[in-house]
Amino acid sequence: MVRMVAAVAVFVAIFALAAMWFVGRGGHGADQFAQCRQGQVAGGASAIGGPFELVDEDGQTVTEKDVLTEPALIYFGYTFCPDVCPLDATRNAEAAEILEEDGDIVTPVFITIDPERDTPEVMKEYTDYMHPRMIGLSGSPEQVKAASQAYRTYYKKQPAEDGDEEYYLVDHSTFTYLTLPGHGFVEYFRRDVSAADMAQRVGCFVENM
Repeated sequence: MVRMVAAVAVFVAIFALAAMWFVGRGGHGADQFAQCRQGQVAGGASAIGGPFELVDEDGQTVTEKDVLTEPALIYFGYTFCPDVCPLDATRNAEAAEILEEDGDIVTPVFITIDPERDTPEVMKEYTDYMHPRMIGLSGSPEQVKAASQAYRTYYKKQPAEDGDEEYYLVDHSTFTYLTLPGHGFVEYFRRDVSAADMAQRVGCFVENM
């Protein structure tokens, strides 16, 4: 009987501690970012992101471990994109600037889905213009495809206009993905999110790391 009472007392103590921990985290359970999330991902956050191997602006082969050392805003686009990509990349750069003013360093990352034209040199010129800390990544078609599939993005090269093989468009998805060191992908942002709203939401994730 004494042993049973002692066992029950231990169980109650453990339960109480667990309840206190749960309440102390605002009732969000194991998800420390629950109060920051707005998007819903089919299959959960673990279904997006993962390892990749690409080529940086200096022509060096890098992996996600080399690039994603800080909170990052990842976008898949291409430098010849006439309208969507420049606007999205600029928005991401502006959000990074707002966050930096608040003391949070977030790295904008631009991954091309047009490796035929977007060489490391082209990527460097493009990202340096967008933001001094923006990282441009290219690679072989196979490397780019693997990275795109990891983040569940879509892209498709369109037929060249007027038979000129150098002038073509690429259809692609336009989400921006937030990743955090030690957590990987945690949130995505649609095109209609402003730089200010993005910065506010990213700041919530960074503060709760």
